[in-house]
Amino acid sequence: MATSTQLTRAVDSHLVAAKAAGKARRYRGGLAVSVTYVPRAKRLHIELVSGVAFIVPISQIEGLSDAKANIIKTVQLTGGGYGLRWPSLDLDVSVPDLVAGSLGSEAWMSALARRAGKSTSMAKAEAARENGRKGGRPRKQQTAAI
Repeated sequence: MATSTQLTRAVDSHLVAAKAAGKARRYRGGLAVSVTYVPRAKRLHIELVSGVAFIVPISQIEGLSDAKANIIKTVQLTGGGYGLRWPSLDLDVSVPDLVAGSLGSEAWMSALARRAGKSTSMAKAEAARENGRKGGRPRKQQTAAI
């Protein structure tokens, strides 16, 4: 069993590393300094330390797509700009992940892709007809088992 001195040293070394990582992240500018919900557009307006601002549609953030405007506007900045928090939804979202384009879990992103794939347009219909005239989608090749 570890002594209290050993535990203190281990915690202190992790704390130093965590502080250094936080400074590096702040230096890169990927943390938020403000967040505002724009109900008319159903979007979050987020300004970063770097001065860059971006807008994220609520429908693209896992856990917010069905939330009411009065709940969404309660968003709070946490962790020195690292996160966005909605207390009543018990929802936390990482600002760096939003910046990187990771708006949700793989399952959520797959659901968004399915919804987008169901969209119809004249261009999409014409492309499908053209593909059909060429013989349709090529068959998958069967690989021989060894």
